[in-house]
Amino acid sequence: MAIQDVAEKMRSRVEGSGFDRSVKFDTGSDGVIVIDGATISTTDAPADCTITLALDDLEALVAGELNPTAAFMQGKLKVEGDMSVAMALSQVL
Repeated sequence: MAIQDVAEKMRSRVEGSGFDRSVKFDTGSDGVIVIDGATISTTDAPADCTITLALDDLEALVAGELNPTAAFMQGKLKVEGDMSVAMALSQVL
């Protein structure tokens, strides 16, 4: 699945969720997804929090097959910046 496809799956959950911060999902050479409030983009931009993970793990996270806390503990994802933003986003996704 391409990064654009993952962004589209996230769009319906984020729009109207009331999420008002910014988060960047960085999948390395596969690209980025930036959520800024209700807006989702695949263009790199600064964010309150950056979550670095593999595209496969991002797909599993969005599909509900990967627990974000477990992924963090296992080293599958790394969080830089405001951790509270990542915690708030986990309620949306």
